[in-house]
Amino acid sequence: MILKIVGLTGGIGSGKTTIAGFFRELGVAVYIADDEAKKLTQHSKVIRKKIIALLGNEAYPNGILDRAFVAKRIFEDPKLLQKVNDIIHPKVRHHFKRWLLKQEGPYCIKEAAILMENGGYKECDYTILVTAPKEIRIQRILKREPTTTEAIESRMQHQWEDSEKMPLADFVIENVHLEDSKKKVHEIHKLLTKA
Repeated sequence: MILKIVGLTGGIGSGKTTIAGFFRELGVAVYIADDEAKKLTQHSKVIRKKIIALLGNEAYPNGILDRAFVAKRIFEDPKLLQKVNDIIHPKVRHHFKRWLLKQEGPYCIKEAAILMENGGYKECDYTILVTAPKEIRIQRILKREPTTTEAIESRMQHQWEDSEKMPLADFVIENVHLEDSKKKVHEIHKLLTKA
């Protein structure tokens, strides 16, 4: 049986990872693309070499990726952001395909921040969009990482608005109250296991 791929996406601070965790609790295999991208940018010599060629040695002081430096550079320059995505995303896609071969069940979840923006949704059988009001998203990010509202809004500008993503989504979870979100995950799970 071929495993169905269910793409899970949403803007920064929408709570994609929390929703992915609810699916994991139901025994669904979950692939977090951003986590794998972080591992690959740290451990892949090919990626490191290309990012240094693009952004300079400051990108990897002492051999460790300086995320703040890279984020500042790429979110100020859309062309640089695209070039970095072009370096990392094909490697993540390849890694996901290898991971997929080892999974079992009727479906798996592939959680990715820019699934719609980079066309990755076309490789999914279904897609789930996680939404939340902008103010809530900003508060969540401020709680979890040392940053500013301005920096968050700058990152948000590089992602599509929810209204642009909704026509491409099969399911939408408005993630404001966790109990409601969990209930919605259970409903979607039932539908996907029958599909």
